Amino acid sequence: MSNQPALPLSVPNAPQPARAAPHNLEAEQALLGAILFDNETYNRINSNLREKHFFDPVHGRIFSACADLISAGELADGVTLKERFARDGGIKEIGGAVYLMKLMESAAPLSAQAQSYADLIYDLALRRELIRVGNVIADLAENPPDDHDAEDIIEEAERTLFTLAESGQANSGFAHFSKALASSIESAAAAYESDTEVSGLATNFDDLDRMMGGLHGSDLVILAGRPSMGKTALALNIAFNIARNKLAHDQAPEHEKPTTKGGIVAFFSLEMSAEQLATRLLSDAAEIESDRIRRGKISNREYEKLTEEATNLQRLPLHIDETGAIGIAQLQARARRLKRTVGLDCIVVDYLQLVTGSSKKTDGRVQEVSEITQGLKALAKDLHVPVIALSQLSRQVENREDKRPQLSDLRESGSIEQDADSVLFVYRESYYLERAEPREGTDEHIAWMRSVDEVRNQAEVIIGKQRHGPIGKVKLFFDSRYTRFGNLSARS
Repeated sequence: MSNQPALPLSVPNAPQPARAAPHNLEAEQALLGAILFDNETYNRINSNLREKHFFDPVHGRIFSACADLISAGELADGVTLKERFARDGGIKEIGGAVYLMKLMESAAPLSAQAQSYADLIYDLALRRELIRVGNVIADLAENPPDDHDAEDIIEEAERTLFTLAESGQANSGFAHFSKALASSIESAAAAYESDTEVSGLATNFDDLDRMMGGLHGSDLVILAGRPSMGKTALALNIAFNIARNKLAHDQAPEHEKPTTKGGIVAFFSLEMSAEQLATRLLSDAAEIESDRIRRGKISNREYEKLTEEATNLQRLPLHIDETGAIGIAQLQARARRLKRTVGLDCIVVDYLQLVTGSSKKTDGRVQEVSEITQGLKALAKDLHVPVIALSQLSRQVENREDKRPQLSDLRESGSIEQDADSVLFVYRESYYLERAEPREGTDEHIAWMRSVDEVRNQAEVIIGKQRHGPIGKVKLFFDSRYTRFGNLSARS
């Protein structure tokens, strides 16, 4: 490596390292010479390499000029770059056109090693950035801003390190439309060749999957409803089904792999404890009422079944975080960490109104919720996973004769409705009918009993918004004994 002094790092108030930052000027010169000698070299090297990754800014400008010319189908060599850099003082200082020609001549036999040089330059740039981040973290720890505590600094550090770790995997900035078009065609081809109508993660609720095509990466799905409608139960059922599909796929022989997509699920439970959620899943799997499990009112045979199902559930790729009032920044950091260490395919947040904003000084709850929904949408895009966020509805639903929810019923609806790709409402008519029982022995009571029987064990999922598909209504089976949703057609 060169012994030249490091350029000033853009770290305010942070101590500078005593020795030069990692760099290799010879590798930079060799790569640039190889590109100038044979422009096709540029198309064979690390596509993540950018001007900013060069330690010497002059080398970075030469690389950027070469990239522009080659991408435009023009020749990049000492002659074509001469006029381009005629007014560049940095190029003049190192020898101008003569320097460019020397680069090209000296690197002629080095074109075969160009990829190695590019990888080395990129690696050294990441190491310099890691040093910069470390200095910033150290400075923040020593001189924290007034509105930040140690946990805030840890979350910011974790988020920054995750972004650095993902460098080269998910580049930000502009991408040519052709790349987006290619991705769209690949998705369409995968859906066309699939044996199922579900191109995303399957919820295993057939009618819902048909209308939505499953859950898709980068989508923010709001699942809303009034209390006791079954929001958490439905979200937990979806999370369980996705995780179970993943487990079934992993355990099946190669020639018997199921076509249904599954995945690793992160469930942020801000209201219920992990133990309560586990009890619900056990109740569903073993078909034993959860209240009897909690009270221990089960037989020996039921206890054996419970332990057997518990053993099966232990292998589920389902991760539960029960932190109450978690901040959006902390939630994002934990999701990114899980993605990096284990993998992640779906996120569930129960529920939206219990998440807190990152700033301790807000101008109101509406603005705070807007920050949270934007943060969840950004997380879905960054990790390319669907995020299901549960949401409460305002009490105005109870004042209407038809209590089916609408988009305007969402609390702080402006930001939630705007940021969501899909909005689903859970509605159970039986809940309201059972609480409006007329006096027994009357004609009204007979009609009421008939109405209750018609909707018993039925629930509706109302798709109030869907950016990429139709809106409408899906009927599901609901068993209150095990807080379980299922396909209504299978119960007919």
